[in-house]
Amino acid sequence: MKKRSVAALMMAVGMIVGMTSPAMAEEEYKIAWVDGNLANESNAICSDAAKAYAEEQGVEFILLDGQGSGENQVSQIETLISQGVDCIIVQPYDAAACQVGVEAAIDAEIPVLVTKTTIEDNSICPFVGQDDVVAGEMEMEWMAEQLGGKGNIVVIEGPTGISAAIQRNDGIVKTLEKYPDIEVLHTQPADWNRDEGMALMETWLQEGKQIDGVVAHNDEMALGAYDAIADAGKAGEIKVIGIDAIDAAKKSVAAGELDATVLQDVETIGQKTVEVAIQMCKGEEVEDVYDVDPVLLTKENINEYVAEEAE
Repeated sequence: MKKRSVAALMMAVGMIVGMTSPAMAEEEYKIAWVDGNLANESNAICSDAAKAYAEEQGVEFILLDGQGSGENQVSQIETLISQGVDCIIVQPYDAAACQVGVEAAIDAEIPVLVTKTTIEDNSICPFVGQDDVVAGEMEMEWMAEQLGGKGNIVVIEGPTGISAAIQRNDGIVKTLEKYPDIEVLHTQPADWNRDEGMALMETWLQEGKQIDGVVAHNDEMALGAYDAIADAGKAGEIKVIGIDAIDAAKKSVAAGELDATVLQDVETIGQKTVEVAIQMCKGEEVEDVYDVDPVLLTKENINEYVAEEAE
């Protein structure tokens, strides 16, 4: 499989507009982005970056929202196929359901690629995004180091069936194999939701067991866990890490609340996805995978990333 790494820092938000980009499309292509759930902040930022880049390139950009349903996305893909768009980008909510939609686009001979999250068999089309297994390994390795290789943790998962949740958890489990003295007291989904993450953490704290760390599959759930910890008067006693580096999480790390987050550079993912889509519209050869590397953000480097947004 051909694989290319996209240097995340080289395509950070402040550089995207000013950097040299591929030539403008000779004709106006119609590219559709079928998002899993635009209520997810990370998804919204990613699709906004994609739209902005498409407009710079003179491409008509159609944005559709699956609203947290793989079935909705499949229906939307079928409609786009009937409309004869030039390329379909799918950000899968449900890996199995969206597999069907992607296969339908391939059968209709419409260029299709997947972004940010994966389908069940991602070998059938190009993918642009981070390796979520690596992101899970990164956050669990950080937690293990903070705990000195021993202690009790809880893991707050994303929704069942979502590739990001599955792969991030695979990375966590793989890393835990190196640390037999770390015990996982609970592993339970909170569906990417801050309130649900808070409710889970409240329940676990009420059990009275020693909890040394919280490893969450995303920042919203990590922030919810921190809220519960703070309300219980235990702020600073329990390490908390999430993934995505959404605005609220970065500000929380800078304020000394959340301990860390793993940056998913969704602006770069959005731009790169449209860039690849345009290449596919032109019939150019593209790579199988474009990796955008995750970055660990802690109190040691968070100000650099918060400052970038303020500029």
